[in-house]
Parts: sequence; C-alpha cells; structure tokens
Amino acid sequence: MSVVADRGAARTDVAHRAEGRRSGGRADRVVGGASQAVLVVWTVLVLAPLLWTLMSSFKTTEEIFASPFALPSSLHVENYVNAWTLAGIGRYFLNSVLVVAGALALTMLLGSMSAYVLARFAFPGRGAVRTLVVAGLTFPVFLAVVPLFFILQQASLLNTLPGLVLAYTAYAYPFTVFFLLSFFEDLPGEVAEAASIDGASEWRTFFQVMLPMARPGMAAVAILNFVGLWNQFLLPVVLNSDQENYVLTQGMASFASQAGYSVDFGALFAGAVTTIVPVLVVYLVFQRRLQGSVAQGSVK
Repeated sequence: MSVVADRGAARTDVAHRAEGRRSGGRADRVVGGASQAVLVVWTVLVLAPLLWTLMSSFKTTEEIFASPFALPSSLHVENYVNAWTLAGIGRYFLNSVLVVAGALALTMLLGSMSAYVLARFAFPGRGAVRTLVVAGLTFPVFLAVVPLFFILQQASLLNTLPGLVLAYTAYAYPFTVFFLLSFFEDLPGEVAEAASIDGASEWRTFFQVMLPMARPGMAAVAILNFVGLWNQFLLPVVLNSDQENYVLTQGMASFASQAGYSVDFGALFAGAVTTIVPVLVVYLVFQRRLQGSVAQGSVK
C-alpha cells in the first residue's frame, strides 16, 4: 500500500510540475509578446518623425502643405543646396564641428586625468572632490548660465567660439569624470607599479599604459558627450549672440524665426536632416562599442 501511495504522490508531483511549466511558459509568452508590442510601438514613434522629416526635405513648400504625408512628386535636392548656402547652414555646421570637437577633446583630456587621479591616488579632500563631481551632475544647467555669462564677459570670450568651447567643456566635465571613475578604479594597479619600476614617470604611465587600458570607457563617454554637446541649445543661445558664430541648433532656430510666413519649409527640413545625420552616423558606427562599454561599466 505504501508503495502504491508513493507512486501516486510521485505522479501527482510530476503532474503539478508539468502544469507549473505550462503556466510558466504561457506567462513568459505573454510577457514576451507584450514586450515586443511595446518595442514595435516605440520604434514606430521614433522612426516615423525621422522618416517624415527626411521625406519632407525633398518636397517643396506647396507639396508639404498640400499633402504632408504623401511621397514627393520628385526629389528636390535643391532644398539641401538652399539650406546649405542661402540659409547659412554650412557655416553653422562648421561652427558646430569646431566647437564640439574642441570641447570634446578638452573634456576627454581633463576628465580622464581627473578621474585617474581620483581613482588611483589618496590625498586629503579626495572624498569631498568626488562629492562635488557628483553634485555637478545634479546642478541644473539653466542655473549656471548667468554666472557663465559674466565669467566669459570678464574674460572677453563672450560671443566667441572659444568661449563656447569652454562652456561646453564645463557642462560635460562632471559626467565624464563620474563615468570614467569606475574604469580607472578597476584597472590593475600592478601594471602601473610595473611601469614605475621600469622607470616610467606618472605622466608616461598615464598616457601610455593606463589610458589605453581604459579605451572602452573613453569611447563610450566620448559618444555620449558628442550627442549631448551637438544637440546643446541653451548654452549657445545665452552665451553667443553673434550670428557669424552661431552653431547649428542656433542657426536652425534663427532660420525658422526670421523667415516668418515666407519660410522655405523644404530647406528647413533639409537643415533638420543635416542636424540629425551626424548624430545617427556616430551612433551607428560606434553602436557595438557603446553597448559593450556601458555594460562593462555597469558590471564594474
């Protein structure tokens, strides 16, 4: 009797487990389907405005108002020529490249050096400095524009591209230091000690040994900084009123506002595409490196 009872209990247990697996599988399928549906909706919400902007950049103003969601009757490539030359987008694009490239180089240099010192050296006030770096991430940028305005004015850098480079650098510096701290903290100290034994100075150890080892983190933070600085609008609007030194975001806003009711919407959309394309290209080229670096930093 006991053997029969044990077999019955075993069958019941197996049945319960099978039922649990079936119910768990149904729950997983429901969650997976719902997640995929959300991702599809989100993809449509993101891609639809981009595709509509690209399509409208090849239309005339009359076509945009007559049939905003229809395909263009012909590709009006002259919209890009008008945006680049007549609207001055070419000059604004060059200004953006100069400002963002200068700010990115300066930010990566100063940020990596600061993160390395905070991660590898013990000195009085180290904890306070790290706290200030984190506090810089929480400080709203619009509260800093007035002090930055007067600082650049006193330094005769207001309404200049070098002034914007310094302002962009100050904006991106706290995030760069905070992001790179984890990478430098987890680098093996034995490598730096070996370089020191071989006679390398601290500068040579940093630039030739430790910095190349932190290349994944440097690549990730450089991409994130590029996106943030390229799309920056508040700082140039407040700190730069010279139209010759407008960056791309300023130039697009000025072009749309000055044209009034006679705005060339085809050229306007062409300028918007010109603004978007560099960010998309940088992200698509470095997508795998960015994802791998962020994952590595989160694990550390």
